Amino acid sequence: MKTLKDVISLKFKTSESEGVIFHGEGQQGDYITLELKKAKLVLNLNLGINQLGSIFGHTSVTTGSLLDDHHWHSIIIERHGRNINLTLDRHMQHFRTNGEFDYLDLDYEITFGGMPFSGKPSSNSRKNFKGCMESINYNGNNITDLAKRKKLEPSNVGNLSFSCVEPHTVPVFFNATSYLEVPGRPSQDLFSVSFLFRTWNPNGLLLFSNFADDLGNVEIDINEGKVSVHINVTHVKKNRIDISS
Repeated sequence: MKTLKDVISLKFKTSESEGVIFHGEGQQGDYITLELKKAKLVLNLNLGINQLGSIFGHTSVTTGSLLDDHHWHSIIIERHGRNINLTLDRHMQHFRTNGEFDYLDLDYEITFGGMPFSGKPSSNSRKNFKGCMESINYNGNNITDLAKRKKLEPSNVGNLSFSCVEPHTVPVFFNATSYLEVPGRPSQDLFSVSFLFRTWNPNGLLLFSNFADDLGNVEIDINEGKVSVHINVTHVKKNRIDISS
């Protein structure tokens, strides 16, 4: 395909911070890749290079954050020549691509949810998308519907299910005054805890526990955006350990 205009739209939700959402490339050096990197949306686009290689057309735009929250996010990419409108959740960003070419020339298949291994260093370091997509539309083609009815030719559909599996984790929301208290485990030499958290607040107490027999306590908190662990031990000379990250 050699196009002057493109309109690509889809919705996605995922708990993963990395993954290729779609990819297409051509023999002239053209490519378009939409992917998640560190839970942000990154669009990489190149409308081609000249034979001398003196025109550098690579353009990269990043938008959004915390997109691995397993909520639906909508994307619309509208391209007319070098002018691009990238809309994420109704927030539009306008930019122009580098280089001097206007057409996107894609000779190979467009892939959704990953990219084929091409032997290039860029292909094997990228993760496939893991999550749910719906309402995939590429230049007027309803890709979701075509894939479900097996009308894509040629197509290589691997291990897709046309339903969205919800994660088994149950989140807990804490306000400024709430807390969760659970019973301790007496006569245990090992103290182990793990959890995921997300907050906009730079300060707050995440966990506190007293040790039995007045042997001290452990505290995990956020202090100015950094996680700190404080272990207080009684009856020893070095009675406090502080770790921050």
